[in-house]
Amino acid sequence: MKLTYKKAGVDIDTANVFVDNIKALVKKTHNQNVLTQIGGFGGLFSLDKNKYKEPILVSSTDGVGTKLKIAIAADKHDTVGIDLVGMSVNDVLCCGAEPLFFLDYIACGKLKPATLTAVVKGIAAGCLDAGCALVGGETAEMPGMYKPDDYDLAGFCVGAVDKSEIIDGSEIKPGDKVIGLESNGLHSNGFSLVRRVFSVNEVKKLSNELLRPTRIYVRPVLDLVKTFNAKEKAIKGIAHITGGAFYDKISRILPNDTNVRINKSSWIVPKIFQLIQNKAGIEDKEMYRTFNMGIGMVLVVDARRVDMLTEKLNAWKLKSWVIAEVTKGKKEVEIR
Repeated sequence: MKLTYKKAGVDIDTANVFVDNIKALVKKTHNQNVLTQIGGFGGLFSLDKNKYKEPILVSSTDGVGTKLKIAIAADKHDTVGIDLVGMSVNDVLCCGAEPLFFLDYIACGKLKPATLTAVVKGIAAGCLDAGCALVGGETAEMPGMYKPDDYDLAGFCVGAVDKSEIIDGSEIKPGDKVIGLESNGLHSNGFSLVRRVFSVNEVKKLSNELLRPTRIYVRPVLDLVKTFNAKEKAIKGIAHITGGAFYDKISRILPNDTNVRINKSSWIVPKIFQLIQNKAGIEDKEMYRTFNMGIGMVLVVDARRVDMLTEKLNAWKLKSWVIAEVTKGKKEVEIR
């Protein structure tokens, strides 16, 4: 019996079926700037030069982490693709940039078209929500590297912003306020701890809650930036609350002579975080350094514009709270 690639565990014919299954999903994300079709060696994207005076490209790459273990245990794969997009486009957004296009990488032990089509369905949905095009990707079947049911995801996003409109936190000063934007649950970080807290059976029972996809903030936040930063920088800093959460993510956008003082009673922490904390006896500081606690993104803003900004967020049906104030300090985050 002659050895073949298929007998070694890699089925090219099945891969081709998978590509055919996802073509329509990918096509829905394309716009007039996409100059290529699925299956090419590279994704071609034409930057709209009339939209930017001095365009700066902004890039970000990320994954979904061990949240995928929850998806595999629950056999529910249609939301983790949204997570994949959200993790990168929300990061690009922190510079004030508009996401332009996205690429994905899927690695698996055995290519199962139904499972991975559900994943790509989520990726396409995330791209549509963020207003960016899915211009390419790679699916790698790697028996021996992964178990048959296992897969991993990585995503890559490129966005653009005018040089004069970059948001980098440099203009943050004492007296500014911090607006917290509601998360959609745990989003995509902290799951290695979550899986230590709950048994496999508990994970399956809680899977609908645990697999809530990362909220994509692109459209409402870009609307705020366009409205309030045209003549002045009302929005001075943006932080995506992911790994490291409040302590690590907010501090990275602060000038060296400022602190942020957070009032943790200014919003209601969702029950899932309370359940995790109470079940495992986790200290407050560890919770706020690991999880978003119901706040998926923060905007550091001019205090004079808070009411107008929150009113605009309400129009987007996005809950928000003034959760903190900027003070003099040493680039630290205080939570009280």
